Amino acid sequence: MTQWRTARLEDVAQILGGGTPSRTEQRYFGGGIAWATPTDITKLDGLYISKTKETVSDEGLRNSSTKLMPPNAVLLTSRATIGFTAVSTVPICTNQGFINFICGPDLVPEYLAFWLRTQRDKMIQHAGGTTFKEIARGTLRKFEIPVPPVSEQRRIVDLLSRAEGIVRLRREAEKKAAELIPALFLDMFGDPATNPKGWPLVRLGDLAEKMSDGPFGSNLKTSHYVETGVRVIRLQNIGIGELIDDAKAYVSQEHFASLPRHRCLPGDVIIGTLGDPNLRAIVLPPSIPEALNKADCVQFRCRQDTVTAAYICWLMNMPSTLAMAASLVQGITLTRISMGRLREMIVPVPPFGLQNDFADRVETLNGIKSQQYTATAKAQATFHALLASAFA
Repeated sequence: MTQWRTARLEDVAQILGGGTPSRTEQRYFGGGIAWATPTDITKLDGLYISKTKETVSDEGLRNSSTKLMPPNAVLLTSRATIGFTAVSTVPICTNQGFINFICGPDLVPEYLAFWLRTQRDKMIQHAGGTTFKEIARGTLRKFEIPVPPVSEQRRIVDLLSRAEGIVRLRREAEKKAAELIPALFLDMFGDPATNPKGWPLVRLGDLAEKMSDGPFGSNLKTSHYVETGVRVIRLQNIGIGELIDDAKAYVSQEHFASLPRHRCLPGDVIIGTLGDPNLRAIVLPPSIPEALNKADCVQFRCRQDTVTAAYICWLMNMPSTLAMAASLVQGITLTRISMGRLREMIVPVPPFGLQNDFADRVETLNGIKSQQYTATAKAQATFHALLASAFA
C-alpha cells in the first residue's frame, strides 16, 4: 500500500475558536446567524449540521470573539464533551466550547471530521482543566493527520458515510419499534385521561397488593454500595418501559436482608417519580431474581386477577397519564410525585382478560425491540471498526 504523507493540522487547515456574545444584550441574539453550542453537536444523528438551537445577530457577531465560518467548516467539541464533530452546510459560528477548522485544498472536510473522531482518546489524554477537561487549540494544532490524495479521502468518506447511514436507519427502525407499544395501548384501552371506552375508574393504590417507596436517608446511601450482591433499581435505571442497565449498583445480601419491606421481585412494576419525565415505569425482568428499589422509585405489586404488570407499567408511561399527574407534582428545584398522591390518582381499569391480551402482545413487541436493538448494536460496531481501520 502506498505510504500516505502526514501533516500537522495547522499546515492543512485554518484553526479557529469560538465565543459567546454578552447575554445581557438581547439584541446580540436571535438574528438568524447559526451559532452552535456543544449540545447542537452531541444531539446530531449524522455528520452534518444545518441549524442550531440559538442564533446570533450581526451586532452580536461583531461584539464577541466568535467567528463566522463558511459552509464546510468542521466543528469539534473541545470542552467537557470532547471529540464530537460535524460539518456545517451553512455559514456558522460557535461558542467557546469548540475548535473549528476551515480546510485547505489538500483536506476534505468530511475526511477531517471522521478522522478527528478517532483521536478522541488522545485529545482527552492531552486535555487540561480542573472544573472540566478541555483540549487546547495550541495542542491540537500539532496533531498529525494522514493526508492521502483527495480522491482517496473521498473514497474513505463514502465508505464511512454509507456505514453511518446504516446505523442511522437502524436507529430509526429501533425508534419506530419503541412507538408500537404506546400505540397498541391507545388502540386497546383508549386515552387514560379521557377514558373514551368508559372503563371503571379506581384509585391506583387500590390496585396494588403492595406499594412502597424505596429506602432513603441512612437506610441506603452510596457508601452501602458494593461490587456485587443484590441489585438496586435507581432512577437512572428506569426508562420508558425499559430497564436501563448502564449504571448498575448493588448492596450486600446482609444489608438487603435488613430492609425486607423493600424487596422487589420479577413482575413488580417500578415507577420513577422524580426526574424527566416525572412519571415512568418498568417491569422488573426475570433476569433479576430480587432487587431493592431506591428512594423515588415506587414498587407496585399488582393485585392478582385485577390488573397486570404490563398494563400498569404502560399506563404510567403514557404521556396523558403524566399530564394527569402534573397536579400531583411537588417541589421547586426537584419536582417529584409523592407516593401518597400517586396512590390517590384515579385510573381506568379495563377487563382483566383484555389486559392479559395486551401483556401477550407487549411480550411479542419487546422481542421485536430487542432484535432491533441488537441490529443497531451490530451496525454501530461495524461502523466503529471501519472508522478505526480507515486511517490505519
